[in-house]
Amino acid sequence: MGKRMQEIERKYESEGRVEAPDLAGLPGVAGVRELEPAKLDAVYFDTADLRLAVRRITLRRRTGGDDAGWHLKLPADGADTRTEVHAPLGKGARAVPAELADEVAVFTRGHALIPVVRIKNDRRRVHLVDDDGSPLAEIAYDHVTAQVLLVRGSVTATAWNETEVELLGGRPKLLDAIEERLAHAGLHRSTSPSKLARALGDRLAGAVRPPEPPGVLHSAGDTALAYLHAQVRAIAVYDPQVRRDEEDAVHQMRVSTRRLRSALKSFGRQLDRAVTDPVGDELKWLAGVLGVERDREVLAERIAARLAGLPPELATDAVRRRLLGTLAAAHPEARGELLRELNGTRYFTLLDRLDALLAEPPLRGAAKAPARKAVAKVVRRDHRRLGRRIATALAIDPGRERDVALHDARKAAKRARYSSEAARPVLGKPAQKHTRRMKSIAQLLGEHQDSVICRQAIVGVAVQAAAAGESQQAYEALVQAERKIAADVEARLPKAWSKANRGKLAG
Repeated sequence: MGKRMQEIERKYESEGRVEAPDLAGLPGVAGVRELEPAKLDAVYFDTADLRLAVRRITLRRRTGGDDAGWHLKLPADGADTRTEVHAPLGKGARAVPAELADEVAVFTRGHALIPVVRIKNDRRRVHLVDDDGSPLAEIAYDHVTAQVLLVRGSVTATAWNETEVELLGGRPKLLDAIEERLAHAGLHRSTSPSKLARALGDRLAGAVRPPEPPGVLHSAGDTALAYLHAQVRAIAVYDPQVRRDEEDAVHQMRVSTRRLRSALKSFGRQLDRAVTDPVGDELKWLAGVLGVERDREVLAERIAARLAGLPPELATDAVRRRLLGTLAAAHPEARGELLRELNGTRYFTLLDRLDALLAEPPLRGAAKAPARKAVAKVVRRDHRRLGRRIATALAIDPGRERDVALHDARKAAKRARYSSEAARPVLGKPAQKHTRRMKSIAQLLGEHQDSVICRQAIVGVAVQAAAAGESQQAYEALVQAERKIAADVEARLPKAWSKANRGKLAG
């Protein structure tokens, strides 16, 4: 895994001659330390159609200086901030490290990363230091020469000067003070976000950019699209986290996938379902792919919690191994299959289809309706749907048929929750309150479904244990505990629904 860090940096340029800035008397700065000049040579990698550059992502292999290696720079929250991921130079000048390629696979989607620009840089640096000599900021004065490599045989190079200021140990207000001094010297903020962007020039300007969400939510269609955009962005955020095997990443990516699919259905009167239903089917597939590993995680946690409630004479090591060992052993295989799918054509095609849907949304006439009234109708419709599902489930005697009906109600509760989430930007506090109510119902029904799944898993393991001649007492106790949990949920549901079935958006 590459080394990750946050970079806070500003870039400056000028149209003419620049005087040396006066750095004396900056707040908190005790002195200026001149560093050894450096000659840097970097090759930037991207797809042929510049999928990274259009998203302000840069990937380079750089030699020279004190941080030679592969550098991936990603947009981050916060002014002037980017996330940097570093990897060693390695032996191959054109072989992008796998851990960096994984970070951007959600954008490259199987397309090769190739050299697109070479940048040579003669750099002079100074550190602004405090009383202890610790660096607060670095100012780099660069003479840059860039050559675009996308055109075979091209030798045309461009050159310019620029200045970079990177915050090291100082506070952000130091950057503002430095900027004032640079302005007096004739420098202003760079119009290009990176050296790569400036080198690419018109080639980057003409590249296909990802679709942007609506700026103002005037209509129901705007509201739907804003929510869809947010979930597609969330998938792009969680994809590399899943690949890094970060905690809860699979769950969050699965939730984003479900939110997308749910929104396509909730806004079915605003969006052409002939276009969105096939996309929804693929989102269902992706949620299933993610669900294999996520369900294993949830089941293991739940069984461990139930085992903790058993007497020691029942929760023996043999029982623990049989119940939890199988789940633990399944992790490598489940994760391997997940990564194969996330590197496969079907997943990358789905991402392309989502971009296409957002770039040219299949809006129907109803999408033009004013947002507040139309979106409130969407939320109320999903609420009524949930109410019908709960009533149907509670009318069935306890047992397998009711379990299935309650699972259907759980899915309806999630849909009601997600549509009210989508409505929050236009409906405000009523939608916020409604979302909380629907979340409470979804969580209650989720507890029931988790209990059903856990019970089924325990019964399956118990069959194996019985075949091996092992005692059934622990498994029977665990099943009984889960039955009690499910029965408790069913007993609490009528009152919980009565409490949630209120408010301006309750239908």
